[in-house]
Amino acid sequence: MITSSTRLVGLVGWPVAGSLSPRMHNAAFAARGLDWTYVALPVEPGRGRLREVVRGLATAGFAGANVTAPYKQDVVAECDEVEGVVAQSGSANTLVFRNGRAIASSTDAEVLGDVDTSTAAVIGSGGAALAFAAALQQRGASVQTFSRRGAWPPDTAGVELVVHATPVVDELLVQPASGQVVVDLPYRADGRPTALVAAAQDTGCRVIDGREVLVLQGAASFEVWTGIAA
Repeated sequence: MITSSTRLVGLVGWPVAGSLSPRMHNAAFAARGLDWTYVALPVEPGRGRLREVVRGLATAGFAGANVTAPYKQDVVAECDEVEGVVAQSGSANTLVFRNGRAIASSTDAEVLGDVDTSTAAVIGSGGAALAFAAALQQRGASVQTFSRRGAWPPDTAGVELVVHATPVVDELLVQPASGQVVVDLPYRADGRPTALVAAAQDTGCRVIDGREVLVLQGAASFEVWTGIAA
């Protein structure tokens, strides 16, 4: 039950109906005994709507929010401060509201925590792709980026890490190679593997699928908002 003391966080994006984030975070709040609630906040694209939502959440006393497609880049301009990799990537997926101010950060690349790589390929042009590329570069890795707006088709031969950050789940955009680490961001709500995950598993790669990415970035956002270990 939501009461006057309940802390609120939400998911800003379009569409958001298929996201597992509300179920994940509300289960986490319950497990920690926190009077917090996570709600989906569909924001239909339109001039000025994102700004109105960000300002509205800050004014309404929300503790924070996650941001997903198509707003990870646009939301940065609507915030008062940026933290971490956001300044380099221009992409944010986590907001904190303090004293009416919006602070942008990114937990998208948290899954890289124990991945040791010197060469990587990042496929995609959205906010998550930018966040991964920036995080890898900050770690000293040589990063090749591929998108339909630039270099295409992607060539991942010879790299140690492949990050797939497009919405494609049924088409195999690259052929994984033995010994690679494959991070595949999209996921199916029913748990079935994407085309890339299936191919990478068959090849014997280390695979980090979209659900694992979701959990790890979500855990990091949880800690940003609450100050409590996830």
